[in-house]
Amino acid sequence: MAMIDRSSSTLRQWLTFRRIAAVLAVIAGLGLALSGGAYWSARAESAGKTDSGGASATVASGKPEAGSSTVELSETQLQMIKIEAVADYSFPVQREAVGSIDFNEDMTTPVFPPYQGRIVELFAKLGDSVAKGQKLFTIESPDLIQADSTLIAAAGVLDLTTKALERATQLRAVQGIADKDYEQASSDQQTAEGALKAARDAVAVFGKSPTEIDHMVQTRTIDPYLVVLSPVSGVVTARNAAPGLFVQPGNTPAPYAVADISRVWMNASVTESDMPLVQKGQQIRVSVMAFPNRVFDGRISTLGATVDPQLHRGMVRAEIQDPKHELLPGMFATFVIVTGEPVTAPAVPLEGVVREGDGAMTVWVTTDRRHFTQRKIQIGLISGGRDQVLEGVSRGELVVTKGAMFLDNMINGGET
Repeated sequence: MAMIDRSSSTLRQWLTFRRIAAVLAVIAGLGLALSGGAYWSARAESAGKTDSGGASATVASGKPEAGSSTVELSETQLQMIKIEAVADYSFPVQREAVGSIDFNEDMTTPVFPPYQGRIVELFAKLGDSVAKGQKLFTIESPDLIQADSTLIAAAGVLDLTTKALERATQLRAVQGIADKDYEQASSDQQTAEGALKAARDAVAVFGKSPTEIDHMVQTRTIDPYLVVLSPVSGVVTARNAAPGLFVQPGNTPAPYAVADISRVWMNASVTESDMPLVQKGQQIRVSVMAFPNRVFDGRISTLGATVDPQLHRGMVRAEIQDPKHELLPGMFATFVIVTGEPVTAPAVPLEGVVREGDGAMTVWVTTDRRHFTQRKIQIGLISGGRDQVLEGVSRGELVVTKGAMFLDNMINGGET
């Protein structure tokens, strides 16, 4: 009985082992089937991977190296690109810088009153065009009042001495006056004439005309108002005056500033490396955002004596002709200066050059207009929407000038 029990137990263990082995075999077989299916699926996908037009990218293995890949395009895809022959282009040797428009301070005149006083009336506003000799403002000047008083007193003394001389002359004719008295009267009259002339000149210094002086003398009234005139023709660029404000010569800010704006300044910031190329007197072409299709001619007038240690840029000032007063101070501007003779070299449009992730510059070259090979190039100057090619392609070679990025994406997996 014990032997039968042991046999039954052994049989059950054996059957259990067989079931476990069978399950493991099924699982192993399923795993192999899945792995094999994924493998063949990947092979099939790799073999049939093409773009929508039937083109395939041919690469050696792994990620293609820039400048070593070739693609073939279908007729449909060829319509998405443009091909041109590499041709020579004249690249100007020039430098660019940015800056802003400003008043020409050499042609800006601050207007001060010649004497102290209180402003009474203003005649010009900010931005007004004024002519030389035009009224800007008037002040009530105590110095002018004193000069007017001296003038009126001198006129009175002259009248008195003139009448005294006339009487002395009449008395001398009848020998009714001593010679010394006559000579004294004549001397007093001449002194009074001199004093009046000096008083007139003193009042004239304040800007009073001979007619105005004669009127004060005749009416015996003073004119306390000093008129301040514009010393130059131009535009009022600053007005710090107001009625009742006390002003005097030399006090800043000046009540008015008048500038000739037919010539303005452009203050530009030039990189430290370009400073040796910029010379005083060089001609420049200036562009501003307000007039995108216009170019203003100018000439460099001043070079900065120092370089900003933080920005490593130096100041360059140019004088620009602006007879129509179109350039306003504060406008953002750029200038271009030619620093050498133009360079003629093979060129490729900017759209035909692709910058790769490693910094390399590449183009797509073809000989049959169907197969395209990626090639590394070195570029130099940029002008007129073209890159100068230093090496990598030659004149006459066919390159893709539109759609180069499309081809690059195909090689790098961006196009399927």
